[in-house]
Amino acid sequence: MRRRLALVSAAVTAMVVLAFVIPLAGLVRSLARDRVLVTAEREAQTQAQALGVVLPEAGIDGARVLVGSGKLPNDELLTVTLSDGTMLGAEVPFDGGFARAAEGEAFRQRVTGGEAIFVPVFLAGEPFAVVRVFVTQEELTRNVGASWAVLGALGIALVGLAALVADRLARSIVEPVLVLSTAAHRMGEGDLDATVEPAGPPEVIEVGHAFNRLGSRIRTLISEERESVADLSHRLRTPLTALRLDVGAIDDSEVAARIAEDLDDLERTVDHVINEARRQVREGPGVLADVASIVRDRLEFWGALAEDQGRRWSSDLDSGPLRTAAHAGDIAAALDALLGNVLAHTPDGVPYSVSLHPVGRFAVLTIEDRGSGFSDQAVVERGTSSSGSTGLGLDIVRRTAEASGGDLDIGRSVAGGARAIVRFGLTDF
Repeated sequence: MRRRLALVSAAVTAMVVLAFVIPLAGLVRSLARDRVLVTAEREAQTQAQALGVVLPEAGIDGARVLVGSGKLPNDELLTVTLSDGTMLGAEVPFDGGFARAAEGEAFRQRVTGGEAIFVPVFLAGEPFAVVRVFVTQEELTRNVGASWAVLGALGIALVGLAALVADRLARSIVEPVLVLSTAAHRMGEGDLDATVEPAGPPEVIEVGHAFNRLGSRIRTLISEERESVADLSHRLRTPLTALRLDVGAIDDSEVAARIAEDLDDLERTVDHVINEARRQVREGPGVLADVASIVRDRLEFWGALAEDQGRRWSSDLDSGPLRTAAHAGDIAAALDALLGNVLAHTPDGVPYSVSLHPVGRFAVLTIEDRGSGFSDQAVVERGTSSSGSTGLGLDIVRRTAEASGGDLDIGRSVAGGARAIVRFGLTDF
């Protein structure tokens, strides 16, 4: 934008300069020509008056001395032709101009190589001689080229100055806009504290204030939302405490121990939800996690429940490390959502398999089962479910994958069940 404004200003200034310089250049040429011709005409008239005095007193010899070689001070050539055809001064071909001037007319005409001025000399009221002053074309255009060069340099300087001023003005507009753009990108990447110092024209200053108000409103809303989620999660502690008290009344120690262990897992999950809700932003590229170790850990965790349900499961995992720019808790939550779907929405005994391998710049996680598969591709959309769940699980998986630079693809496995392929973007850090 800054360059375009400077170019537009330069183009407009160039057109204005041309509109003035071209006529001015013609005027300079005309003035230079007229100045030389006026001087030559004055010289011709002076010579004619002098001859009018010399010829009657000194005759032709006196006229020859007066005319001399015909070279005048301003490089004009002087020629005098008497009524008997005698030609004094610079020798030139006799043409119709002499005959016309001999009739008593003073005039100027264009001849080969320049301009000629003819002035008759009158003796006793009759034209007796003709004075001819010749001015060369070089003399008519002397210093015109230099004047044009000065005009051209001045025009170029004006265009350059206009472009420079426009660039400075454009900078005062563009730089605040670039600052706004940078702050908007920072906010889009999760830096909710990004603000700008409003500067520039009044309109841009108003946009800067609006951006700061928007950021403040977003921070307020997110803070209120986090606290609401944390409060709701914290309310679960009361029924958890009641359940722990009820566990003590169970006579079967094995069942009581298993339920107590489940309650411990549930309490850890509640704590995790509270901590995640109060986390200021979702960590970006500055946070790294090893997908391989997280997958192994979650498979071991869910493997115990799979065995209780009589499921056979297999894994084919790369040894790692496979580092991705995502938070470990987010990846674990995505794994829990995928494996939890298999265990919750397929009949007991249905087997499943998990594989994890690097493919190009991605760590590709594939989870397949032999159940009935997904009923609709739309289950990836937030809040969409056909199995009585909240419909948030696959959305969590998708958002986690996209946050790392990857994606989620669901479909049917070779056995006809569900297949989820999650690609996590790998990083070299």
